Amino acid sequence: MAAALAGISGTACVQAQEPTSTLEQFQNGTVRWDNVSLVGRDRQQASTTTEGKSSVPDAPAPKVNPVDPDKPDNQEGKQSKRILWIIPNYRAVSANTHLPALSFKEKFWLGTEDTFDYSNFVLVGGLAGLSMAQKSQPSFGQGGSGYGRYYWHNFVDGGVENYMVEAIIPTLTKEDPRYYTLGRGGFIKRTGYAVSRLFITRTDGGKSTFNISEIVGAGAAAGIGNTYYPAQSNTWVKTYQRWGTQVGLDGVFNVLKEFWPDINHAVFHGKY
Repeated sequence: MAAALAGISGTACVQAQEPTSTLEQFQNGTVRWDNVSLVGRDRQQASTTTEGKSSVPDAPAPKVNPVDPDKPDNQEGKQSKRILWIIPNYRAVSANTHLPALSFKEKFWLGTEDTFDYSNFVLVGGLAGLSMAQKSQPSFGQGGSGYGRYYWHNFVDGGVENYMVEAIIPTLTKEDPRYYTLGRGGFIKRTGYAVSRLFITRTDGGKSTFNISEIVGAGAAAGIGNTYYPAQSNTWVKTYQRWGTQVGLDGVFNVLKEFWPDINHAVFHGKY
């Protein structure tokens, strides 16, 4: 019996000397982490060099282009000085662009550029040929001499209209003769906008107003034409025809100006 008690006592001593379990140590607040190797620490040490820098290359940062809110989009509604290197486009303003008011000298120069640009002589030549084919002025005759009469009459018509619409009347009414591109929206919306600019324009202060320069200026130019057209022609009918022709041409060019940035970007990749 004494031997049995000694065995039990020895077993108890051995159990008492064994360390408590990790759970018991954690519960008692006596757990030690000195010999614990964390996976995260091992990975971090493996990925570092002797100099303390990571041996794993950093992921490339995305390139972000700075956006300047004061500058219009590089493609949307960007106008060039010429359309197809031929047609003058000096009056067109790129979309989302705000410009200061023009002085009389600058407005006068706009009219001069549009009148004496080399492409205008080609346009006048086409209009003169069309007028001669229609015999709009029978007294001008046919042939080379008749074509010459049609030519210089059409040239003067356009020149007077340019100066009246782009310089003289806008200066008196304090209107901006430039075309401000819309540059967004569908075809119908933008076409309607371009045509409406015949009747709506901006003042020098940037507000919308009735386009007196276009309507009155073109009408005045047509009336001035009566001083150098033959007196035997029907004055009122010819005046209205010239008036309508000038306003109609301006409307066609407005539509062309509106969609030219899109055509240039999509078809010619900004070449022009």
